[in-house]
Amino acid sequence: MSAARTVPAPAAGSAQPTVRRLIVYTLLFALVVVTAIGLSGLLGRLLGAGTVLVAGDVAGLARSLAFTLIGGPMAAGLWWFVWRRLDDAVERSSVGWGLYLTGMYAVSLISSAAGLLGALAAVIGGERLGWQLSLSNGLVWAGVLAWHRWMWRHPRKSPSLISDVPTVVGAVYGLIVGVGGTITALANLLDTAIQGFTSSASIGDPWWRLALQALAWGAGGGVIWWWHWIHDGGRRLKTDFADVALVVVGILGAVLLAVGGTGTVLFVLLRLAFDRTDPISEIVGPLGAALAAGAVGSLVWAYHRTVSVGRAETTLQAAKLVTSGVGLVAAATGIGIVVNSLLSIAATPLAGGGARTLLLGGISALAVGGPLWWFTWKPGVPPEPTELGRRGRRVYLIAVFGLSAIVAVITLLVIGYRVFEFLLDDVTGSSLVDRTRAPLGLLVATGLAAGYHFAVWRHDRSLTASAAPPKRTVRKVILVAAGDPEPLVRVAAEVTGASVTVWRRADVGTSGAVPPTAVPPGPAPAGSEGTTGDLPERLALALEGVAADRVLVVTGPGSRLDVIPLGAD
Repeated sequence: MSAARTVPAPAAGSAQPTVRRLIVYTLLFALVVVTAIGLSGLLGRLLGAGTVLVAGDVAGLARSLAFTLIGGPMAAGLWWFVWRRLDDAVERSSVGWGLYLTGMYAVSLISSAAGLLGALAAVIGGERLGWQLSLSNGLVWAGVLAWHRWMWRHPRKSPSLISDVPTVVGAVYGLIVGVGGTITALANLLDTAIQGFTSSASIGDPWWRLALQALAWGAGGGVIWWWHWIHDGGRRLKTDFADVALVVVGILGAVLLAVGGTGTVLFVLLRLAFDRTDPISEIVGPLGAALAAGAVGSLVWAYHRTVSVGRAETTLQAAKLVTSGVGLVAAATGIGIVVNSLLSIAATPLAGGGARTLLLGGISALAVGGPLWWFTWKPGVPPEPTELGRRGRRVYLIAVFGLSAIVAVITLLVIGYRVFEFLLDDVTGSSLVDRTRAPLGLLVATGLAAGYHFAVWRHDRSLTASAAPPKRTVRKVILVAAGDPEPLVRVAAEVTGASVTVWRRADVGTSGAVPPTAVPPGPAPAGSEGTTGDLPERLALALEGVAADRVLVVTGPGSRLDVIPLGAD
């Protein structure tokens, strides 16, 4: 008969469970991916049976069989081991379980959407080969997605940590795919219409086929976005990760699209009006894509600005700062380009269309970025007191000033190099202005940005210092007074910043009134003699510079005022 041996549980704080989860979930992730690749390969061969390409791929068949028949059972066994342990609340609340589901959900969502939408686009495009493999990939990964979505939504075994991340990831991916497909489809339609006006023929696939393919991607992305954002409640999430995704993708990405598209449209219109050195078809070439990007980006930006209104103040400030940053970059770029082109024209009065085109490009960037920065940042309006104390504004100002200063220093070095190169070079070439006009334009733009934001930062610091509450030198003031004590209470609170407790004298108004005996009267401070009407002013003077845990203030009889510092309890 053998004695039973007890294996002690891991000590609290032990790293063994963490290492074990890391190994198990990483291995499970790899096995699921391998199995999905094998199954998609086999399904692709089944859908494409009869084609020479599929029939002759012996190596591909062997790989698919190995991945499926060996990786599949191993993945199933390991998953069953993991699934049984998830009855424990500690396992459910582990970071490894949440990260595994989040990573696999994202991979399966992206792979299934790419496969299914790619197969649909290939069928619309009239491709007879290739769509089977995309369809098989999409179907297999859609099954993996459904499986992991079931685990993610399980009532008893769903992850306790980062459970909202799959919703945000799905909404962001759907938004990106939907916006990209919509812009491409709309750009194709607009390009076709513009080519009809300019009588320029296009060679290639029919325009409607390309538009339908892009529209398929746009519709698919829209469905994915709606499912996660509306159906799964992504718009109601107010976690830090959801707010970051809203600001970065919904605000910053949309503003970049809107500004880039609008600036390009204005540039094309200016070239049509003042610079027709190139053929009309080349000038209006980017117009369709620019109109589509500007329109779709503006709509997405407007929607997410509305959504951000119900978020935290830090999220609203972040949305404002990234919008202001985009406008600032566009305006500074425009200023640099305008200075560059003006120097080119000044150095060479007979400059060709290149300098004019450059000038129009700078004007376009400045005309779009300048108003956006002005109406977002509002330089003429003083900031709210609550905004001054937020870290986001300070970080933004320091980042803009620091980056602008770094670029300005580098630009100065480049200008110095160009100047010395011009002075030391014996070969006749371009003039000094031509060699330095590009870095000079960049120096002007970055210098203006750095100087302005440094001045705003200094001004904010002075406002914050002046608005800071006075340093508390007294913790509590005990006021013994007769009559109306409110003026004295107000003065004591303003001078010391401490709480004030009022005790009323019981000997006032009685015959034979005598001074209180609870606190021996001390010598009155300088300037304490006078009328009772100037007691608040005298109290303010007497409390200036007093540092004590508590202060006893006794008024009366008459105009007498005693300020007595007391120690701690």
